[in-house]
Amino acid sequence: MSTRLLTGAILALAAQSSFAGENLWVYAKGTDTRPEGSFEFKLSDVIREDKNSGRYTFHDIRPEIEYGISDKLTIGASVLIFDHNYSLDDENLQPMFDSQGGEGATFNDTQYGGYEIALKYNVLSPYKDFMGLSFGLAYESRDKYRLDGADIDQDSFVGKIFMQKDFLDDTLITVLNIKTEFERRKSPGVLEEEISLDVAAGISYRIAPKWFVGLEFRHQSDYLNPQEFEEAGNSPEYDAQGFNTALDRSNFDLGDFKIGSQHQNGNYFGPTVHYAEQRWWVTAGILWQIDGGGSEFSYSTKGRNWDEHEKRHIGLFYGYEF
Repeated sequence: MSTRLLTGAILALAAQSSFAGENLWVYAKGTDTRPEGSFEFKLSDVIREDKNSGRYTFHDIRPEIEYGISDKLTIGASVLIFDHNYSLDDENLQPMFDSQGGEGATFNDTQYGGYEIALKYNVLSPYKDFMGLSFGLAYESRDKYRLDGADIDQDSFVGKIFMQKDFLDDTLITVLNIKTEFERRKSPGVLEEEISLDVAAGISYRIAPKWFVGLEFRHQSDYLNPQEFEEAGNSPEYDAQGFNTALDRSNFDLGDFKIGSQHQNGNYFGPTVHYAEQRWWVTAGILWQIDGGGSEFSYSTKGRNWDEHEKRHIGLFYGYEF
């Protein structure tokens, strides 16, 4: 083997070991899957802060275990732990304002939120092919609503596309993720069938051995028309089934697929930093909402959305491979 080929092989192996845990960013991920027979434990906390009124903090905490079924197929399982602490002043910020008990009240609770089971299959390697490509499927069950901690019954089916392109001997990493989520959420008197689009892009550069710094962009939007049974036929704004006549509803039943009105959208941007040892790694990042909006039934001011989105998201991640 020539010196050049040997050097390239060493660099590829070093690159894979340095970010096999994927989390160089808060939301974006690379195309890597776990080696066959290997495990990884991850602990993440994505902290969502500030709805431009009063105070709002939500910790989305997820302990997760991943296992390499083969070199190309990884299975993962995670538990959702939700910690809410908020007291909002604006009654338009629903459902949080009502859940806290109205003006001057506070909601502060740590709850079991649900669980997720996910599969990831690698098709192309960024180290051997012209780019990396993987596909993911996941099922998520939630007992609590992420916005306000209220009781719900939610089933989500998620499809993901992971793309990755490396440059400069794998020291400059770029990724693009496209995630589509099909949610059916039940709460007292309301049924929501929602299609969610989540696009994340990241770039990260190895500034020194074990250290990466990067930037990340994320877009998230929802398409739905909630069915409110108590409003059914009570006014011209609602039809006989309880759907808002000004919105189109989403539906993902077989033979009746349709994408409804965009309820809300938010765009985030910010820096990330990643440090990796041989068996463990840590990542931190902060993203600010730079733009947002939605339908007339979603609450937005000055080009930002507040009922579904926040001013900033802070991500903290730890991974250990064994």
